[in-house]
Amino acid sequence: MALIFRTLVWLTTASLVLATIGVLIVYYLASRSLPEYDNTVPVSGLTADVEILRDNSGVPHIFSTSDRDAFFALGYAHAQDRLWQMTLMRRTAQGRLSELFGTRTVETDKLLRRLDIYPRAVQSVAAQDARTLDALESYAAGVNARISEINRDSLGRGAPEFFVFNAPLAPWQPADSLALVKLMALQLSSHLREEVLRARTSLLLPDENRLADILPDIPGAGVAALPEYAQLVPGTSGETQFAQGGPDPLFWPVAPRGLAGASNAWAADETRSATGSTLMANDPHLQFTAPATWYLARLQLSSGGVIGATIPGIPAVMAGRSDAIAWGLTSSYLDDQDLFIEELNPDNREQYRTPDGFKNFVTRRSIIEIKDSEPVTLTLRWTDNGPVLPGTQFDLATITPPDHVTALSWTALSPRDTSMSAAIALMYATSVEDALAVSKAFVAPSQNLTVIDGDSIAMKLVGAMPRRDAGHQSQGRLPSLGWRSENRWQGVFPDDSNPVFLNPTGGIVGNTNNKTVDRPFPLHVSFDWGDSQRVMRWQGLMQGREVHTRDSFIEAQLDTVSVTARALLPLIGADLWFTGEAAPDGTPERLRQRALDLLANWNGEMNEHMPEPLLYSAWLRALQERLIRDDLGPLASEFTRVEPLFIERVYRDVDGASAWCNVIRSAIDETCTDIARLALDDALVWISENWGTSLESLRWGDAHQATHDHPVLGEVPILRYFTNIRQSTSGGDHTLMRGRGAGEGPNPFLNVHGAAYRGVYDFADPDSSVFILSTGQSGHFLSRHYDDLGTLWRRGEYIPMSLDVDLARAASVGATRLVRE
Repeated sequence: MALIFRTLVWLTTASLVLATIGVLIVYYLASRSLPEYDNTVPVSGLTADVEILRDNSGVPHIFSTSDRDAFFALGYAHAQDRLWQMTLMRRTAQGRLSELFGTRTVETDKLLRRLDIYPRAVQSVAAQDARTLDALESYAAGVNARISEINRDSLGRGAPEFFVFNAPLAPWQPADSLALVKLMALQLSSHLREEVLRARTSLLLPDENRLADILPDIPGAGVAALPEYAQLVPGTSGETQFAQGGPDPLFWPVAPRGLAGASNAWAADETRSATGSTLMANDPHLQFTAPATWYLARLQLSSGGVIGATIPGIPAVMAGRSDAIAWGLTSSYLDDQDLFIEELNPDNREQYRTPDGFKNFVTRRSIIEIKDSEPVTLTLRWTDNGPVLPGTQFDLATITPPDHVTALSWTALSPRDTSMSAAIALMYATSVEDALAVSKAFVAPSQNLTVIDGDSIAMKLVGAMPRRDAGHQSQGRLPSLGWRSENRWQGVFPDDSNPVFLNPTGGIVGNTNNKTVDRPFPLHVSFDWGDSQRVMRWQGLMQGREVHTRDSFIEAQLDTVSVTARALLPLIGADLWFTGEAAPDGTPERLRQRALDLLANWNGEMNEHMPEPLLYSAWLRALQERLIRDDLGPLASEFTRVEPLFIERVYRDVDGASAWCNVIRSAIDETCTDIARLALDDALVWISENWGTSLESLRWGDAHQATHDHPVLGEVPILRYFTNIRQSTSGGDHTLMRGRGAGEGPNPFLNVHGAAYRGVYDFADPDSSVFILSTGQSGHFLSRHYDDLGTLWRRGEYIPMSLDVDLARAASVGATRLVRE
């Protein structure tokens, strides 16, 4: 027995020693790729030495004697901190993920190959102006200088992820940066999914009023009635709607419905500013990841200093300020995508029908290399309208009749995309008028550009706006017949057709992804907008004060009051408040009364420490599910987030919308009050099972955690505890401090989409401007800058956004000097 005991002790000790050695080896290898910020590095490609000063938050301040060297240093800094992120985004755009991740990413690669994103980026290089080409080449040289340093000095392959996934690093090219812009356009696009969903729903709902309920138009002037999809595209039927696609593949670049793009931006001129100068706030919304998509940086250019949010891989400050102007971006929701149903030639399936007869597809072979599997060969096909997409993606098979295929028109597929030139020129702009002028070169993604200088404010929709025929069969809201000439795009509108708001008389401009114009088709911009709720709270906050300050703009940016809750709760609970006899403790009736009592005294603030936001959110979610599941069947699973306008239409009985309350398959006629009560009980059962029955002790922040998950290591046991960043947060789907819920899964209220970057700019004292990231500057989970800014972000705090050279030097905690070899 003693021998056995000694043997077990020896084995245990040996195992612990080996495990410790293993952990130390892993730590050593991973830590080798931590960048040294206080260092002198000889590099080739510079015209003069460059200095990169890091402040306490890890923000690089780049000082050089030429713009070429400044962009070189930005590329180097991006590669120091975010090389894996850049590599992953480049491989996504190229359709080459499967070389690393095997069969899990084949569908993603197929989509990117079919869209031809990377070849279009290569073609677009020649369309850039000379200054932009110079910036792209210098930036690429800086990235490659860091890669060379990694290889030369054995710096842990550049990032820990490269030990897990053996990804040989090809040199960075100018086309890579342009491809990332196109990839961002894909991630921010929503109209393809909306067209498919509208078509599928149209096939199930014969009553056009019911379609208007579940897919409502933003209030405003009426829209002409559209034909039914089955009438528009013969051969389709509602029976196909029961075919359900699986979950999106790994690294799928098209955002789920409701998560494509969002943002806030607003500006005040000197008449509405307490300081007598202009103000602006901006917080672009993207899906949360670790690290965040954005990266803060400051460059000293020949035109002066520029500071703000960049995207690693792209040599431009996308949102930020210079000494002369500040600019921000919000998703415009421009309808820049159309689906076309193309008829195949029955005698030759390599041809499709056009207005002039049948025509051959443009085809090309493309081979996808797959780790641990045989390669896959694709035949890419293009029509006059765009690339052909398979029926297996986006549920296209459910809306495509036999002997037809579906093609996509999209402005981002332009081979002469000059969006990068516009982004670079914006950093050199010296006034609002100058910024509006250079913005003409934007193609995709379309955005609302908000810009200020010391005297003026403006907001303009930038990006190519497709020119559709006034006789278009579906006005771009449904897939249309590709061989009908009236459905085909006729180029794009001139830039002066894009809406612009310059120095409005009210002194304030802004956008929360709301409907900005009410123009007739085809100058309508869009029928689908990203917000109908937050804008009401924004209007109240802006007009509630005669003048604003930087702090009042911060207060609005962090506002968590839901006007949606304030509007809907009195409607759905009208016949439930303070009714019925007191019920004994422990009964469902008593639990319902307690919930109603809490909600009756709530002001709509989606505060992370309060129980009411969870009660409200769970109730609304259960209510919409009960209202639509009976009518839509499996298609109801596509409506994962509450649509406030739908709930309001039902409970105000707009055009007979209360019909949704009656369950078709039941013998009795249910009322909307019945459904509201049943939905509240459903919500309380779900809350009790997941969060307990002590309603007063519930915390919204426990359910509404911001999920900054690492896209790769976040799935690895043990490592995920080091790489995933979770933060209890306030806000909700319809608050200015927007935190969009996941909408599905065990916890549908996880905060997965929001303001990963916030900036507030005050031109009375530009150096008092502030900004923040939701994670940290570094993509290396062992770095202290991996999540340090996230703590401030969660608390609603910011860091200084100064262009003061002396302050940057005084606050420096590390200086990287790039010297010519």
